[in-house]
Amino acid sequence: MCATRVITLPDPSFYYTPAWSPDGTKLTFTDTHLNLWLLDVASGRAQRLDTDQYMVPERSMDPVWSPDSRYIAYVKRLPTQLRAIWVYDVTTQRTRQLTDGLSDAMSPAWDASGKYLWFLASTNFALRTGWLDMTSYDRPVTRALYLAVLSASESSPLPLESDEDPGLSRPASASTPSTGGAARTATGASTTPTVTIDFDGLADRILSLDVTPRDYSALQAGPSGTVFFLEAVPASGVSGGGGGATLHRYVLKDRRAAPYTTGVQQYTVSMDGKKLLWRSGTTLTLGDTDRPAPSAGAGRVAATLRAQVDPRAEYRQMFTEGWRNQREYLYVPNLHGADYEKTKAMYAPLLEHVAHRADFTYLLDMLGAEIAVGHSYVSGGDFPEVPSSNVGLLGADWRIENDRYRLARRYTGESWNPELRAPLAGPGLDVREGDYLLAIDGVELRGTDNIHRALEGTANRQVVLTFSRTPTFEGARRVTVVPIANEGGLRTRAWVEGNRRLVDSLSKGTLAYVYVPNTGQPGYTSFNRYFFAQQDRQGVIIDERWNGGGSAADYIIEVLQRDFDGYFNNPVGDRTPFTSPTAGIWGPKVMIINEMAGSGGDLMPYMFKRRKLGPLVGKRTWGGLVGTWDTPPLIDGGSMI
Repeated sequence: MCATRVITLPDPSFYYTPAWSPDGTKLTFTDTHLNLWLLDVASGRAQRLDTDQYMVPERSMDPVWSPDSRYIAYVKRLPTQLRAIWVYDVTTQRTRQLTDGLSDAMSPAWDASGKYLWFLASTNFALRTGWLDMTSYDRPVTRALYLAVLSASESSPLPLESDEDPGLSRPASASTPSTGGAARTATGASTTPTVTIDFDGLADRILSLDVTPRDYSALQAGPSGTVFFLEAVPASGVSGGGGGATLHRYVLKDRRAAPYTTGVQQYTVSMDGKKLLWRSGTTLTLGDTDRPAPSAGAGRVAATLRAQVDPRAEYRQMFTEGWRNQREYLYVPNLHGADYEKTKAMYAPLLEHVAHRADFTYLLDMLGAEIAVGHSYVSGGDFPEVPSSNVGLLGADWRIENDRYRLARRYTGESWNPELRAPLAGPGLDVREGDYLLAIDGVELRGTDNIHRALEGTANRQVVLTFSRTPTFEGARRVTVVPIANEGGLRTRAWVEGNRRLVDSLSKGTLAYVYVPNTGQPGYTSFNRYFFAQQDRQGVIIDERWNGGGSAADYIIEVLQRDFDGYFNNPVGDRTPFTSPTAGIWGPKVMIINEMAGSGGDLMPYMFKRRKLGPLVGKRTWGGLVGTWDTPPLIDGGSMI
């Protein structure tokens, strides 16, 4: 049995992206604070090589070793917030920037031959540099595949081919990449290639490969002249869910990329470049990098793990881990002035009284609350599975009259909301407000009965309802409907539409009403839908009460702040000219707020006021803008952020 050796690192932290040098003598890794480290295994000495200067939740330094263990390529953000490829020379201890920063470059990968460095780069990253800004929404990023020829004496791997005779061979001076791994001697023994980088003139030796730019990521090298990368598959359907990415393989000698397999969440290439392991859902599959992917079911890796769990030991470990999460990942190092060692000592004795995960969640919540920060969350964990009661809902308000349930209000979902389904609205149902519901699936319903008990287990399956204009079965009719599991969307939409109609009525059609439920994607979508559909109005009321936050709503503020430069003549209709730009509401604006809006819902009214767009009306928002992110999960799958 091998002896265990412990190396103490100089900066206790959380660590990411460990990568062994091919010769096994050194290790690179990154940490919580985006430092890049190099560890010499023999001496146990660790040195900090560089630091990414901007904390963004997407960790993308991704250090990778050259085949000869001399160079480390990694990614670092520039003051523009675009990323560049950097190279550290272990021999000279010198760092050089490889790409010029006029594109967003990422995912470096050394070719097994040692002649090339592959990477992905985008020239339309633009507004996506503001990862928290709403102006980054609907800005798809496309990346192209690039290759840098490292040595000035190396020929292009993409020599010109004759356009006169397809049978003509390539110029004799051109080198054709091999498809194997490391170079081999005459006896067949494997040798490690020597990597030579001539930085002078390197920009002129970067080649764009003939791969249609798309949303690519996670580039990894396989055998010499071969790389793999993922292509994000756009979400589809009302639910917006995606089914994993497409894994592509590019072979330099063929000059083309082709899909290798689909539905991939993660993948990795073995160190010798010969094998590829990927995950689709919970399934792991192993394939060869130089052959087609295994057929369905083949190559599957059995990786079921079972373990006995001591919950109390887990609670003790997760208590310390959660405490470390707050200490390491908070946005300021002073922890809002909290004596965090004292805080831990104060709450730790309560661990002995934790009886189940709910108790432990409460204890972690109290520990985190000592920081006094707006965004502090404890969630998830190893809770027992509890069967859902699956109660169906009909999208309606009821009142009890004549010992019957009588329909007081029927929610319709309004118009243009394909994500909403109203069970009692639709052609042919003829269900009206004021009708009596007499029976569900043939079982009579009285006013003393619990309607939710009668609808238990009916969500998303057909039920037969008996309605009548009177509280008796005389003249009753039966309709088949499909109850829903949640009425929240229907009720919210009805409230919004009611407010819009009220504003329209009281202002005699001169004012628009726009509700912004959050500053995430749903709020962005809702704002665009309602604001521009009412841009013929003379002013607008922006309602952000109960705003759930999300991103920084700079996009909404910029649209509200927009002014027009003049008019275009309109020679038709009533000859009313239209503005340039056309999209906007140019009149007065007001924003309604309340104490239940926070995070991005705090920032948006602040920006509205700071830019003097109009008055704020209502109660002060709850003040929860600051927080933390990117914390690792706890061992039982829960989190403390």
